[in-house]
Amino acid sequence: MILPVMQTLTTHGPIIQGWCPGALRPMMSGDGLVVRVRPRGGKLTAAQAAGIAALAAQYGNGLLDLSNRANLQIRGVTPASHPALIDGLRVLGCLDASAEVEARRNIMVSPFWAKDDTQAIAQALEAALAAPDAPQLPGKFGFSIDLTPENLLASAPADIRIEAGENGILIRAEGFSTGALATSAKEAAEHAHALAHWFTQTGHIQNGRGRMATVFAGLSPKDRHSRLPAAFQAQPARPASPQPPQVGPCANGMLLGFAFGQMQAETLAGLAKLGDLRLTPWRMILIGGLAVPPALPDLITRPDDPMLRVVACTGAPGCPQALGETRVLATALAPHVPVGKTLHVSGCAKGCAHPAAADFTLVATAAGFAPLHNVPAAARPRTTHSVADLTANPDLLFESPNAT
Repeated sequence: MILPVMQTLTTHGPIIQGWCPGALRPMMSGDGLVVRVRPRGGKLTAAQAAGIAALAAQYGNGLLDLSNRANLQIRGVTPASHPALIDGLRVLGCLDASAEVEARRNIMVSPFWAKDDTQAIAQALEAALAAPDAPQLPGKFGFSIDLTPENLLASAPADIRIEAGENGILIRAEGFSTGALATSAKEAAEHAHALAHWFTQTGHIQNGRGRMATVFAGLSPKDRHSRLPAAFQAQPARPASPQPPQVGPCANGMLLGFAFGQMQAETLAGLAKLGDLRLTPWRMILIGGLAVPPALPDLITRPDDPMLRVVACTGAPGCPQALGETRVLATALAPHVPVGKTLHVSGCAKGCAHPAAADFTLVATAAGFAPLHNVPAAARPRTTHSVADLTANPDLLFESPNAT
């Protein structure tokens, strides 16, 4: 087993690890090890969910996180309790053969799949990534599978996308409007596997890091397109400008939201009594056939809930890299965020909870929280405010931040 790595701060800023935690390779945080469970096919059976809830209460601190890669994280695990937790996850069928196979199985599946090839593709791709000839991919390199007409996963992070094409299943590299066409689940997985192998041969993996976008950085659209293998230049992709779904009833059942994507183990246990769970990259859970939201703690069931307008990382003291507490401030400011806008409160400049630009961002610094508008958390701010000032005068959030 690969030992977890303790995160620390340096005088040069926060450390970017370049990999995501797993179950077999957890990551140390301020409240213990973070153990990430990667559901197969994007779903947990009711029995698996109930089992994970019991394990989180027994071997962690009872808190679970939904990640923006549609995974479930058990928090507060200790090095002493980790082996027993792993044994429990193995019994539930939630483990891979090794930490290396686990790290490659970054497969995000649309929760809105129905009677299509989605699950067959996911299974075939999982098998390919576990095979001896699997590509040695960077830790954050990932795949998405969304065969629905809406293609809502187009806005979620991925490097290779498997989507519905005009005459079959389209497999394309992130950022490109063309791809290869497949007519079966097996062929779709083979195309994705081949494209991943091609990526590893481009020379754009450095120190175990690399994303599809790095292959084409700085190139013109024409030059970028010509670098793709010929098979992936032929078929046009469907245009997509998806918006994240809203909590509440949907065609497949009901979407339930969670403030900051976090819940207690007892909440997960309660949800498990309602049926199988489909996890999403929007920090929501879909339960099929559910018509009335359950009376459980942690749930957000109304699409107009202000807590859906704020995103915040764990912050201090839960994350040793954070320079400030985040979630109390985000909760206080949530009612002041305009409808349709997003506030991101980040404990450091990495912006883990929301890597892209948000409408409004507050980044913790040694001098206070720095406001930013329409830029990622890594932008260099020029002004800061104390938590007390922001809470007393929320309009400070909306003033021009003069970022660089």
